[in-house]
Amino acid sequence: MKKLFRTIVTLSLTIIIGFASTEAFAGNKDRSGQAGANELLINPWAASAGWSNAGMASVKGVDAMWGNVAGISFVNTMDIDFSYTNWLAGSDTKVVSFGAIVRISESMVLGLNVMSMNFGEIERTTPENPDGGIGTYEPSMMNINVALAKSFSNSIHGGFLVKVISESIADMKVSGVAFDAGIQYVTGITDNIHFGITLKNIGPTMKYSGDGLKMSAFFEGMTSSLTVDIPTDEFELPTQLCIAAAYDFNFKNNSRLSLAVNFNSNSFSKDQFIAGVEGSFRDILILRGGYAFEKGIFDDIEDMDCTNVHKGLSLGASVQAPLNDKGLKVCIDYAYRNTAHWDGIHSVGARILF
Repeated sequence: MKKLFRTIVTLSLTIIIGFASTEAFAGNKDRSGQAGANELLINPWAASAGWSNAGMASVKGVDAMWGNVAGISFVNTMDIDFSYTNWLAGSDTKVVSFGAIVRISESMVLGLNVMSMNFGEIERTTPENPDGGIGTYEPSMMNINVALAKSFSNSIHGGFLVKVISESIADMKVSGVAFDAGIQYVTGITDNIHFGITLKNIGPTMKYSGDGLKMSAFFEGMTSSLTVDIPTDEFELPTQLCIAAAYDFNFKNNSRLSLAVNFNSNSFSKDQFIAGVEGSFRDILILRGGYAFEKGIFDDIEDMDCTNVHKGLSLGASVQAPLNDKGLKVCIDYAYRNTAHWDGIHSVGARILF
């Protein structure tokens, strides 16, 4: 297992160097919209979303399964998290996510996460019935993630994650698999300096199939129809490279102020520069704020340079209540993300830490 982790870490660093050498950090706006399975880029967890995903160098617990999988290695015994997100409030899109992490040895942890998106009922239409009236259907998107992480020392932590992707409507579906790999490095006198690198959503192309891609057609001279298959193209996954750093100012009574920065290089959209701040008061009340900048973020959503409904600003808060002196805690998280044309994104989460 130790050799496997070293191989994954080495491979991740090799890919990252390759990204840099081919100027991947410039982003690729010309390929915007060409990737599929973009739900992989949605952070369903309220705690890390509250400061615009800036804390990828220091993220811990279940949130790390989306942010930087190496962070799950900091779990003491077990971490359970449930989160509900009203995505683009007013669009009737809901995101529900559940995750659990358990320590399986002194240096290794195992995690499981299930994320589901629900879009409500949509009126069914056909060429013969363009106005509907023939029933409804409900699209479904689900990701199942399994993660494994290891602490190689007090400073170096690494992990990898396997994602099973499933999307479907009434008569079409697609499934696939993707992989994440991440590293976190902790240093400083009080372990207050953090660095992180993660490569996300690496996997083979996907392609839709099903009866929805078939239609009946009449050809000249024939009295009966033939079933014709509509050809579809394969699509790639939204690969992302994140490089992050964070610094903690530790005070008395378990209080802390953290500053974090994160750079996201996206293969199919603009790159992002993210900055965030998180303040913890006696490890009971935690306040967060962050901003994700990309080209065109300040423009009107109808301008060509603005290609993201998100307006960059995120705010969040958590309340933690210790239940005993052995580390058992219950946490309630909330996050708000500002958007254009909608009433923002609201996430609420509940965590139990053992």
